[in-house]
Amino acid sequence: MQRDTVIFDLIDKELERQRKGIELIASENFTSLQVIQAMGTSLTNKYAEGYPGRRYYGGCEVIDQIEQLAIDRIKEVFNCEYANVQPHSGAQANAALMLAILQPGDKILGLDLSMGGHLTHGSPVNFSGKLYQPHFYTVKNDTGLIDYEMLEEKARAEKPKLIIAGASAYSRDIDYPRIRKVADEIGAFVMCDMAHPAGLIAKGLLSSPFDHCHFVTSTTHKTLRGPRGGIILMKKDFENPFGLKDLKGNTRMMSNLLDMAVFPGTQGGPLEHVIAAKAVAFGELLTDEYTTYITQVQKNAQAMAKAFVAKDYNIISGGTDNHLMLIDLRNKNISGKKAQETLDKAHITLNKNAVPYDDKSPFVTSGIRVGVPAVTTRGMKEEHMQTIVDLIDKVLMNVDDEAVINSVKEEVFTFMAQFPLYPELP
Repeated sequence: MQRDTVIFDLIDKELERQRKGIELIASENFTSLQVIQAMGTSLTNKYAEGYPGRRYYGGCEVIDQIEQLAIDRIKEVFNCEYANVQPHSGAQANAALMLAILQPGDKILGLDLSMGGHLTHGSPVNFSGKLYQPHFYTVKNDTGLIDYEMLEEKARAEKPKLIIAGASAYSRDIDYPRIRKVADEIGAFVMCDMAHPAGLIAKGLLSSPFDHCHFVTSTTHKTLRGPRGGIILMKKDFENPFGLKDLKGNTRMMSNLLDMAVFPGTQGGPLEHVIAAKAVAFGELLTDEYTTYITQVQKNAQAMAKAFVAKDYNIISGGTDNHLMLIDLRNKNISGKKAQETLDKAHITLNKNAVPYDDKSPFVTSGIRVGVPAVTTRGMKEEHMQTIVDLIDKVLMNVDDEAVINSVKEEVFTFMAQFPLYPELP
């Protein structure tokens, strides 16, 4: 069979783009080479509907061992009793969880997307807002912090069946005990979507949701530095409150409902090549090297936030506790869209993002979201954050000067050459 040079040439171009540029998208990271190698294996050939020891296809004896390793390792990482490693993405994990515990039309309460929440937390354009009745809490206009008083008021007034903690553009820790307290008062489940800060939670750098939330979901990329995918976790399994029983008359545990909601509820065959890569990444999470890495992520984020503030950039909430920050650019007279597009020309990659109480459309936005997991993986420390902020500022203060933008691009290439990415690859 002839080699598909068109596709492989494009893959090479993408690797070159990643090597030469500054990657600041908060939801992106660089996996280890062995994670990439695990994904590109013959495991992609195997159908394995079901779970280890309970498959609908034969020939799964090796696959079962691989998936069980992924399960066991992530349970060890978070010291939890239950894990499902099959969701293809964080959105799939959230969809399966909601399918397991909600009925169409049930009320849910999550952080508004425009305030830093996520599409799957009730956005009207998403399944979560179409199948369920969404209600939202916000952040406070003056502080940028979650308005817990509003959350409690909405919870008591609407009595949702599910309260969602977690965000995609929120830079502060979350008060899980306070959310659980009001949930218990109204008889609601609490789910934490820790897709962004999962790595910091794993190493105790942020508050843990596991003792206060019934369910925890996450992606496996971002700060966990694994392949793209999702997981569903529980600290402890418990009897489902719906009275559902199996064929022998025994009450089904929540783990049974969650497993069934993933398969056959929302997915067919699991991506076992990705699950193998998850297992590799989960093993890396258990190492001292990862602890050093994720500690540096937090240090780098705080150093970057300080450097932005020193240049009069308005960081929502005034700083960060995790790996990212949300910056309101209105005092700089530039939109998020313009900032993203102009920085792209200089090979500095980040994303436009709505800020709380934004007066621009979601397609334009007044802000940008900046994260440091990827540059930290490249080996950068606090002092390098100042360099990055200086380069960003130089571009944003000269958004229409192509000469300046081109000069910054060359500075970026020279700067990034100090931090090799996948030197083992050609």
